[in-house]
Amino acid sequence: MSELLSAKSLFTGSEWINETAVEIKDGKILSISKEHYDASAAFPYIVPAFIDLQIYGADQKLLSEFPDADCIQKIYAYCLAGGAAYFQPTIASQSMEVIYKAIDAVKAYTTSGGKGCIGLHIEGPWINVAKKGAHNENVIHSPSVEEVEEILAYGSGYISMITLAPEICSNAIIDCVQSHGIVVSAGHSNANYETATQFFDNNIKVATHLFNAMSSFLHREPGMVGAIFNHPHAMSSIIVDGHHVNYNAVKTAKKIMGERLFCITDAVTSTSTGFYKHALVGDKYESEGTLSGSALTQLKSVQNLVAHVGVDFEEAIKMCSVYPARVIQKKEMSGCIQIGETAALICLTDSKELLKIVAS
Repeated sequence: MSELLSAKSLFTGSEWINETAVEIKDGKILSISKEHYDASAAFPYIVPAFIDLQIYGADQKLLSEFPDADCIQKIYAYCLAGGAAYFQPTIASQSMEVIYKAIDAVKAYTTSGGKGCIGLHIEGPWINVAKKGAHNENVIHSPSVEEVEEILAYGSGYISMITLAPEICSNAIIDCVQSHGIVVSAGHSNANYETATQFFDNNIKVATHLFNAMSSFLHREPGMVGAIFNHPHAMSSIIVDGHHVNYNAVKTAKKIMGERLFCITDAVTSTSTGFYKHALVGDKYESEGTLSGSALTQLKSVQNLVAHVGVDFEEAIKMCSVYPARVIQKKEMSGCIQIGETAALICLTDSKELLKIVAS
């Protein structure tokens, strides 16, 4: 039995089609056809479901504090409510013991049939303490090859991204991580412009949360931000909540980077124990008065891009779907609505609010 979803406007990820229908069967897109369009049941918009490559927790469970499958399930539910069908549960700098438990959690979740989880994003502890941000400096360190090889062997198939500061990791370590099919993202780095440019020349293709926890753009030392701006292949995530980055800075970055810039939520949740304590203050999280995480969903990222940055609706969708898919490079995850691919799409109102999500 197939399901038909009609749209007044359908965005496939590459083109708009008006008054058409998507047919879904066994979790796959069977057809996209005007023939099956039903005006009486049509959604205002159908667009690709979003992808969130950095989210730490949800519903009072932070993966760093609760490294278990139930926490990942709560993250997935939060992602679905915000239009994201795929996600990378993320753990900030932690002890090796906790990181291993987080790997176990991802394995338990996925092997028991849990949906949407791309793999674990390990953010630190192999970062520069000078750009630690909200990370706990007591666990931050430069790794040995042996430490890296052990964790990669243990987490084989369950780690999808590692954020590290390239200047504190040898080229051998970076090559080792990449040889396991894991995306290396440069972040929490104090590298100068020349050094950062060398990293991007040497096969690091992405950076973590532009502007935040990295060497700044200054007129005499452009830093990592300048290297990201100027390198033709460097992509970067950005947090579009108006708190982590001023909307005008997002606008500048978008003009320079174009399709190389994509959104993450960097979302946390209320916690009162462990390394990372977060309290909701308005529409952001703080820890002892310091900004510590967002309350974003990817749908809210789209809305903010349109309302506050001046990005058009189509491009905002791509920044939360097509472009993150390019970073993660999973065959089954294009960020598009295409015949024969896994069905991952959202239905929106005229005002771009979520009505329905299909996540197979």
